[in-house]
Amino acid sequence: MTNAASHLADLRKSYERAELSEAASHADPLKQFDQWLTEAIAAQVPEPNAMTLATVASNLRPSTRVVLIKGYDESGIVWFTNYESRKGQELAGNPYAALQFHWVELERVVRIEGVVEKVSDIESDAYFNSRPLDSRIGAWASPQSQVIAGRSVLVTNAAKYGAKFMLQPPRPPHWGGFRLQPDKWEFWQGRKSRLHDRLRYTQESDSRWIRERLAP
Repeated sequence: MTNAASHLADLRKSYERAELSEAASHADPLKQFDQWLTEAIAAQVPEPNAMTLATVASNLRPSTRVVLIKGYDESGIVWFTNYESRKGQELAGNPYAALQFHWVELERVVRIEGVVEKVSDIESDAYFNSRPLDSRIGAWASPQSQVIAGRSVLVTNAAKYGAKFMLQPPRPPHWGGFRLQPDKWEFWQGRKSRLHDRLRYTQESDSRWIRERLAP
């Protein structure tokens, strides 16, 4: 057993920064998310746009990875990736997924569940063309999630596609955006004595949101 492992049970933190009440929260979960994300950015927490994406394969085995939110509105939460990656293939077979934001410094977590679809080619093209040149070349150079012999494969591919496309690499056909359309949100605010605040929003068939408090 390592020294770190032997001390895990002793790690403690008292959550006392804020509270989350029904009266002070928005009836619309998107507005609540917008408020919390805005506050996370203003607080300059590390990578406030980072979110964990959970998908489930056809064999029911789940997997997670961190991706970056690139947009959000009433239609959903958007990120971009390689469609041939593990997450892309799993979403092709099972479009249900979950997202999680963890803003440690603010003692807050947001969990989002829903169905995922690809964004339009127009949206994917627009975002791809806004990326730095090396990132656009990288989208061609990396066969994401595939086994490669070494880093030299990536370097060689980057050089090849850089020479081929120069300053105008087009969007690869295997690269683009996904949008998760939420039907469930949960907002978690750490509180003292582990009596945390948890508010869950569930979408009804008529698109109304039902807000409920969950026990921590």
